[in-house]
Amino acid sequence: MNKLLIIDGLNLVRRIHAVLPDENDITSVQERVLAASKKMLLQHQPTHCIVVWDGNEPSWRKTLYSDYKKGRKPMPAALSDGLINIKNTLAEHNINSFDAQSEADDVIATIAMKMISNDGEVIIVSTDKGFSQLPTKKLTLWDHFNQQVFDVQQYEKKLGIAQYQMLDFIALAGDSGNKIPGIMGIGPKSAADLLNKFRTLANLYRSLDNLGAKQALKLAEGKEIARISYKLAQLQCDIPLNINLKQFRTNPTTH
Repeated sequence: MNKLLIIDGLNLVRRIHAVLPDENDITSVQERVLAASKKMLLQHQPTHCIVVWDGNEPSWRKTLYSDYKKGRKPMPAALSDGLINIKNTLAEHNINSFDAQSEADDVIATIAMKMISNDGEVIIVSTDKGFSQLPTKKLTLWDHFNQQVFDVQQYEKKLGIAQYQMLDFIALAGDSGNKIPGIMGIGPKSAADLLNKFRTLANLYRSLDNLGAKQALKLAEGKEIARISYKLAQLQCDIPLNINLKQFRTNPTTH
């Protein structure tokens, strides 16, 4: 059976870079990214491995909502300039890259779901909790920095919702890390309480008459921003990609 390791390139690189005392020391980033990638190959023994990188084109999410990811610190110039060398170093060790046009997340989700639909197994290496909305069968989310599987069930328990409610939850409560707004005045606890009672966002909006006047008004006035927030959080799993899996086959000697 095919087993694909998908590494969220910038998620890995930026966290490795952030802990270095000298932000211009790209050689150390290069060495650490290679060492981390080799360690993952040994740990997970995939048949295929792909590193997906964010591209420079504006995201469709930014067009939908101009404040999306607003205030994120730009990548330091030295790191931005050094990415090509990092990719080349990985390629020399048969760890090949794919550049997304815009955000890597949608490309990762598309590749993962395609692999799973063909009875393959997928490991996504990222600390991005957005991937927890993907079906968990044959999919593992690996947190390299904590050296553990990201426990989706534990995360659901923490939020007080079920996995199928994840996007509805963000539509209501937002996601501050990505500057996804949600409805003003609806926090995580209120969102979880509403979803536990009404199960889905659609059902909630059909049941506004059953709520107190103040909360019903908040929800009614926030309906459009909830719709936008849902779309911003939702991973696109059907992006047209011209990818041949053969070029990402791993070399057993590097394991």
